[in-house]
Amino acid sequence: MSIIKVIEVIASSNKSFDDATHNAVAEAAKSVKNIKSVYIENMKAKVENNKISSYAVNAKISFEITNKDIS
Repeated sequence: MSIIKVIEVIASSNKSFDDATHNAVAEAAKSVKNIKSVYIENMKAKVENNKISSYAVNAKISFEITNKDIS
């Protein structure tokens, strides 16, 4: 039986929501392995001078923990 854990990561980008999501996964991958999925719980954009200046996501990232990781 495998165990799936979920962490929440907040990430941003000046380009797009898609890029912010990629940044969330890349950042999580620095400290966890076996990432299985990402669920975007919330998205928001910052607006300056009537234009979007940055994009942000709250991402729930799931990853599998093996028996080796638990010991």
